[in-house]
Parts: sequence; C-alpha cells; structure tokens
Amino acid sequence: MKKLTLILLSSLLFICSYAQDGTKKKLVLDKSKPVYELDASCGTCMFKMNGKGCVLAVKYEGKSYFVEGTNIDDHGDAHDKEGFCNAIKKAKVQGSVVGDKFLVTYFELIKPIDPK
Repeated sequence: MKKLTLILLSSLLFICSYAQDGTKKKLVLDKSKPVYELDASCGTCMFKMNGKGCVLAVKYEGKSYFVEGTNIDDHGDAHDKEGFCNAIKKAKVQGSVVGDKFLVTYFELIKPIDPK
C-alpha cells in the first residue's frame, strides 16, 4: 500500500509540474512596424499611476500605460539603484495601445551613453 501511495503521489507531482506553461513568448522586432523610443519605468513608483505593486509602464503620446507582454522583472532588479522603481529609462518599443494597456511585441532598453 505504501508503494502504491508513493507511486500515485509521484505521478501527481510529475503531472502538475509539466502542466505549467514554462515557455516565455520571445519579443521579436518586426521591421515592418514602427519602433517607438519611450520612457519606461515602474508605473506606480515613478509615473504615479494607480495600481498594486510594481508594474512596468511606458509613456506614449504623453500618457502612461501599464505594459503587457513583458514584465518589470524581465529587465533586472526593479528595486536596484538604477532599477525601474528608482529611475526612468529609455526603451525601443513596438506594440500598440489596447484599452488602458500598451501591448508590446518588442521591448529593448537603450543603454545610456557613457560620458567617458
């Protein structure tokens, strides 16, 4: 009986671990669509948007939008000295505004020019 319980429990854990979607959608530049150079930062910390927790946002045409398609933690530690919760960065972004969100299909931070 102990062996049967162990086998069932092991099978259940195996099935549950593979039931999760671990694939991450890769953001790919589409040369046929426009690329915008936008301010990107934490919407709640830096852009003073209403929301719970730290969420990536961009400023597009003077308005701030929460981003869907990439996550704030996909681009380093948001709470680092130069992270999104403490700095506004420039990013190359492709996508469109849908409702009150900016759906990105491409997102790349622009490295600041080293003054040396």
